[in-house]
Amino acid sequence: MTLFMLNMALAIVWQVVTGSFSLGGLAVGFAVGYATLWIARPMFGDSPYYGRLWRIIGFFFYFLKELVVSSLRVAYDVVTPPIYARPGVIEVPIEAKTDLEITLLANLITLTPGTLTLDVAPDRKSLYVHAMFVDDPEQIRAEIKNGMERRLLEVMR
Repeated sequence: MTLFMLNMALAIVWQVVTGSFSLGGLAVGFAVGYATLWIARPMFGDSPYYGRLWRIIGFFFYFLKELVVSSLRVAYDVVTPPIYARPGVIEVPIEAKTDLEITLLANLITLTPGTLTLDVAPDRKSLYVHAMFVDDPEQIRAEIKNGMERRLLEVMR
C-alpha cells in the first residue's frame, strides 16, 4: 500500500471516529494522517511522498497566481480602448516525456487565459502555443519552461 493510500485510509478512519462526514472533515483527517505518517516515517523508510505533497501545494498556489495575473491582463486589454494584444504562435521546446506529463502541461497552458496549446510536434519534443501577448517569443518560452513545465515536472517525477 502506498503512503498516499494509507494517508487516505487514515483520513477516512478520522471521519468515522469523529462522525463528521464532510469534505472539510476529510481534509482535516488527511492533515492528521499526514502528520501521523510523518512522525512514523522511520518505519516506512525514506519516501519522496513527504516532499511531493509540499510541491503539489506549491504548484497549486503558483498556478493560481498565474491564473489571476493572466486573467487580469486579458481583462485589462479587453476593457481599455487601445489594444495591447499582439497574438502569435510560437514553438516551445519541452522536456516532458510521458503522455501524462505532456497532456497536463498542454492543458495547464490552455487553462491560463491568453494562451492556448494548439498541437504537439510529431517528435513530441515541443508544443505549439498561441499566445495573446507575443512581444518577445523568447520570454514566453522561458516563462513556460522555467515556470510551469519545471514545476509540473517536479511534482510528477
